[in-house]
Amino acid sequence: MSRIAYVNGRYLPHQEAGIHIEDRGYQFADGVYEVCEVRHGHLIEERRHLDRLDRSLRELRIPAPMSRTALGLVLKEVVRRNGVINGSVYLQVTRGVARREHVFPAPDTPPSLVVTARRANPATQEATALHGVAVISVPENRWPRVDIKSLSLLPNVLAKQAAKEAGAREAWFVDTDGYVTEGASSNAWIVTRGGAIVTRPAEAGILRGITRTVVVEVAHELGYQLEERPFTLAEAREAAEAFITAASTLVMPVVTLDGSPIGAGHPGPVATALRQRFHDFAEVTA
Repeated sequence: MSRIAYVNGRYLPHQEAGIHIEDRGYQFADGVYEVCEVRHGHLIEERRHLDRLDRSLRELRIPAPMSRTALGLVLKEVVRRNGVINGSVYLQVTRGVARREHVFPAPDTPPSLVVTARRANPATQEATALHGVAVISVPENRWPRVDIKSLSLLPNVLAKQAAKEAGAREAWFVDTDGYVTEGASSNAWIVTRGGAIVTRPAEAGILRGITRTVVVEVAHELGYQLEERPFTLAEAREAAEAFITAASTLVMPVVTLDGSPIGAGHPGPVATALRQRFHDFAEVTA
């Protein structure tokens, strides 16, 4: 089946889809995005993803490209046309097409909307989770407004590449005080030797991950002790377990950090339980 993309009102073959060369997303990374899990043909946590999209758009003063109801229909139609049973749907909104100037274009400039979807193999994901992944640490070098899910991802790209070259799956940003902020494309968690789950507060300095939000709820429901506080790289190295969360990975155990094992060096019971119970608590769009 050929992939189909939605671009500014049209459903197009993926290889023919494109945007104008003066789209501000291309010129300035002047836009935002969301990635939503698709499971059994249904969107997972659509409401919260669209809530976060609305917030990102407000923070950057970009108008919504269409009503929320219409956008939901586009997301589902892109999933349907691509035959995605399990995978993800990606949406991107930019400030639109205008002459290349740093200041905002005229207020009546329509925003650009692109939506794509692709398949994923759940068996592959589960096999990865069974063995866990490696993480490296990198210095925090991003702009302060990482709470906005913007297209400005060059530091994340470089961190991901550094992880790949080190044989790792993810990179954790570490600030000048030695505290882990978050991953290049995920939220970061540890489990202390005392059994407490620790993750950085999402009020500022990190993205409020949708998967993170659900995992917080799962942890409370399962009776785990949860501490939303910063943790240091040194504390992470001494943790009993560690894991990352994102729509593309759900709860993914971390088994090594900078080449050294975390805990026993294999996925632990807390991360495994949170992963197994995640979809019991996540909101599914019919």
